[in-house]
Amino acid sequence: MSTETSAAEPYSALTPDLILNAVDSVGWRTDGRLSGLNSYENRVYQVGIDDGPPLVVKFYRPGRWSDDAILEEHEFVARLAEAEIPAVPALASETGSTLHRFGGFRFALFPRLLGRAPELEDRATLEWMGRFLARIHAIGALQPFAARPAIDIASFGEAPRAFLLGQQFIPVDLVPAWRGVVDLAIEGVRRCFARAGSVPILRLHGDCHAGNVLWTDDGPHFVDFDDSRTGPAIQDLWMLLSGERESMERQLGWILAGYEQFREFDDRELNLVEALRTLRLIHYSAWIARRWNDPAFPAAFPWFDTPRYWQDRILELREQVALMDEPPLRPA
Repeated sequence: MSTETSAAEPYSALTPDLILNAVDSVGWRTDGRLSGLNSYENRVYQVGIDDGPPLVVKFYRPGRWSDDAILEEHEFVARLAEAEIPAVPALASETGSTLHRFGGFRFALFPRLLGRAPELEDRATLEWMGRFLARIHAIGALQPFAARPAIDIASFGEAPRAFLLGQQFIPVDLVPAWRGVVDLAIEGVRRCFARAGSVPILRLHGDCHAGNVLWTDDGPHFVDFDDSRTGPAIQDLWMLLSGERESMERQLGWILAGYEQFREFDDRELNLVEALRTLRLIHYSAWIARRWNDPAFPAAFPWFDTPRYWQDRILELREQVALMDEPPLRPA
């Protein structure tokens, strides 16, 4: 992993001049316009270009991914774009590279794409998204990642649990309750994976929630593959479901109606929906904790180190323990 800047303040040296000079350094001449876009893990900006439309530049968080892992993401998305799947690939410079360095940072450039949030209660929208997710997975199944890790119990459950218990974010009087419920939750996840059995794993988007889908007149466009990992196909489907069980089963049915036009779906993976949701909840708390020295995080999540936050997480995980013992969702 790169250690190019301080982990405590990883972006302290990322000034407007540095951002514009970085883009200039790889062959695009900026016009001085610069605006920040919503991102916590990385730093992402829209930059104006002298002789063309604005571009999006992403400065990668130092130390998070190796160069090989970033380039694997770029290569995967490029293969999707070549197959006319609406994913947004990184732009190559005149040297052919998509990963660049400037001022101690690694960065990549992307075309700017305008769009709106998808309507996840609309049948046609979800069927359309299901068709493209199946095509993403068909390419994702062709070969594995070599440098990127998997979505699994160890990295999304056990490691976050150990990290949070080793820090002082959880109020002392709530530690026993949190430890007890997270242990029960991880055991519940294990039971879900055991019920599912040996399901195929493949390269995924990895973080396919509505905020990472831009809708245009041409349909969905999948953006931000920064969390792309290996895992079961259901990982890219369950985050599109919301509401009560009846609503989620209806939405799932619509997604799979589109998905199975291009790729078979293994129904055993439905046992993993609540397990994967549980792992995401545990991992999310640890993600904030690991980034707490970045000044952007206390500003964005001021409630994180309060007793109320951890009380809510305890209740949330108790609900997940119960949900994981219920029958899995069934597409309606």
